[in-house]
Amino acid sequence: MNPPDLPRDSESDSLLFTITGIDRPGVSGAVMRATARYDAAVLDLEQSVVRGHLLLCGLLRPSPGSAGALSDAIRAVAAEHDLRATIDTGRGDNARRRDGRASVVVIGAPLLARSLAAVTERIAQHGANIDRVRRLARDPVTTLELDVSGADVFELRRHLTLEAAAHGVDIAVAPGGLARRGRRLVVMDVDSTLIQDEVIELLAAHAGRGPQVAAVTERAMRGEIDFATSLHERVSVLAGLPESVFDQVRSDIRLTPGARTLVRTVKRLGFTVAVVSGGFQQIVEPLAHDLGIDYAQANVLEIIDGTLTGRITGQIVDRAEKARALRRFADREGLPLARTVAIGDGANDLDMLAAAGLGIAFNAKPVVRSHADATVNVPYLDAVLFMLGISRDEIEEADRAAEAASVSGTDCLESPHV
Repeated sequence: MNPPDLPRDSESDSLLFTITGIDRPGVSGAVMRATARYDAAVLDLEQSVVRGHLLLCGLLRPSPGSAGALSDAIRAVAAEHDLRATIDTGRGDNARRRDGRASVVVIGAPLLARSLAAVTERIAQHGANIDRVRRLARDPVTTLELDVSGADVFELRRHLTLEAAAHGVDIAVAPGGLARRGRRLVVMDVDSTLIQDEVIELLAAHAGRGPQVAAVTERAMRGEIDFATSLHERVSVLAGLPESVFDQVRSDIRLTPGARTLVRTVKRLGFTVAVVSGGFQQIVEPLAHDLGIDYAQANVLEIIDGTLTGRITGQIVDRAEKARALRRFADREGLPLARTVAIGDGANDLDMLAAAGLGIAFNAKPVVRSHADATVNVPYLDAVLFMLGISRDEIEEADRAAEAASVSGTDCLESPHV
């Protein structure tokens, strides 16, 4: 059944009400019951409560001749609940600005007013409009999501990247609307991203060559030397180590705070998760299995008679191969690149970050931050969830539901870090 024809917004009167004061149950219901008596159409409605203070806004299209009585009814409801009501009449709403939707996520620890002022001013200079603001998290990082209309996503991202660098905040700009929702592929680097360590350095420590290898790793991550060359140089010092070293190193690995929360949450949303690493499959594959990660690709250390030879066998996972792996995983999942997210910290992640729909530099080197779509500089990997529009309340609610459903205790939950 088709709805009856209604006047176009731009051609009919509308009524905007704003109700503020101390929140109490039943306010929005009372307002809607009052408006129902006058056959008003609801064009927009938004409510928020901050520290017990209510802000309820609504845009209505009154039936012919009822605007005055409708206004009096809304004021009466507000007075009954000891609230304040302001009412404006005019024509239309902001529907004309609905093209060019973008989601802007701003993270700060703390999030200073001057930083947010710079971001909002830049959005206005871009000719875009902030339609809604939602808090995604408060502690230990404050995160706000701005729903923006009239924006060119890529141009706005370029402008806000400058503000992020100038004010020390993390900002992600992504297409809004339906593009914000749906299944995605998340591909992560491992060393210094999913985990806090560099596996080659842990292995080298067992060979007594830790400092030497660490220096080469740092130069490679800064992009100062070719990754393949540096990899062969570092792996050569592992010659003679027994295969049992892998068990020792796996027990030494420290997950990045929030790693389990990130993987667990996106998996609950139906996302596919992959890791692609310049490290080693003998370490990465068991780690991925433990976390429930779908795909894992890394370099394979050659082992002969239970001993490391100091050589790599098979395809080297370098900068170009990481990007190819992301494309392969997306193709297997039937997802366009626009639905992919890549997370990394080093120069060998640059091609992967560029290929993804959203490339996130996580506590990255300067060269990586300057080329990524978004940056996360807080030490919590699950802060990436905010970049995807997932709030802390949603994360914790999902964890509580899973904990309540797990009667056997096998679903071991990591405390959320954001």
